[in-house]
Amino acid sequence: MRGAWYERMGPAREVLTMGDLPVPKPSHGEVLIKIKASGVNPHDTKRRSGWLGGALSAPRVVPHSDGAGVVAALGEGVRGVREGDRVFVYRAGSTRPGEGTAAEYVVVPQANAIRLPDAVSFAEGACLGVPAFTAYHATLSDGSVAGRAVLVQGGAGAVGAVAVELARWSGAKVIATVSSPEKAAIAHAAGADWVIDYTREDVIARVSEIAGTSGVERIVEVDFGANVSIDAAVIAVGGTVASYSSTRVREPVLPYYDFALKGVRLLFVQGMNMPREIREAGARTIVALLERGGLRPRIARRFALREIAAAHDCVETGQVIGNVVVEP
Repeated sequence: MRGAWYERMGPAREVLTMGDLPVPKPSHGEVLIKIKASGVNPHDTKRRSGWLGGALSAPRVVPHSDGAGVVAALGEGVRGVREGDRVFVYRAGSTRPGEGTAAEYVVVPQANAIRLPDAVSFAEGACLGVPAFTAYHATLSDGSVAGRAVLVQGGAGAVGAVAVELARWSGAKVIATVSSPEKAAIAHAAGADWVIDYTREDVIARVSEIAGTSGVERIVEVDFGANVSIDAAVIAVGGTVASYSSTRVREPVLPYYDFALKGVRLLFVQGMNMPREIREAGARTIVALLERGGLRPRIARRFALREIAAAHDCVETGQVIGNVVVEP
């Protein structure tokens, strides 16, 4: 099969290689997926570049944890899945280090291949894994947000837009921050009741105007270090700040008592590492909303697999708004 891989960390165009790889075989409890589309997440580019630190997960790493395709073969003990079923893949490489979806085939545990409704394209399905599960964990994993004020920082991003959709579906009053009119339109379309352009408006003042001096009960945070002072100012007593990234300030300085005196709960969300019960509940919610026509990812660019380095560059440089996929 054709695939892409890297054997050392570094810039995409220097370390990513295309070539032939053996087709993997599913073992007990696993399924072989013929990949139709592979999603590129910031996590993938940060891991490949070395930004996250640590060592390679395997001597040869096929990148990307998300994808979509059809079931091509079943390992022993697999039940409830048939060859030909349409699925989206989440956490590829979690049990087989270095075996991601940037190839024509991938093997994953049965639980990591989730039914993809017929109305959802493979390209859309490839964008569901990390963004949708991260958004679910940050927004709904500890209960409904019905009737509560929720602030989604970065409400037009791949995770942020899904968080807006989930919060609105759950009955929350949703505020989103963005950095441009184009992103404002995306956040509004996702269901945000109020959208604040942080490049032109005072976020603390606007959130206080919308939510009152008591603040918002939950913040879904895209860049904790950059926004920590805003979060501390607008979070309500007993509220939750659920952060899934801190890119601009990798090691934030925490204003401890600004949070502690309010009894705030800080929840650090990692889309690739969450308890099984949250993953299972998230999968049920995501599929149910897909069937109702919700949670449609916004695909910004599609690349052929041979153009994977350009796809990584596109994600790293923020050239587009939305999701990037590569297709074998």
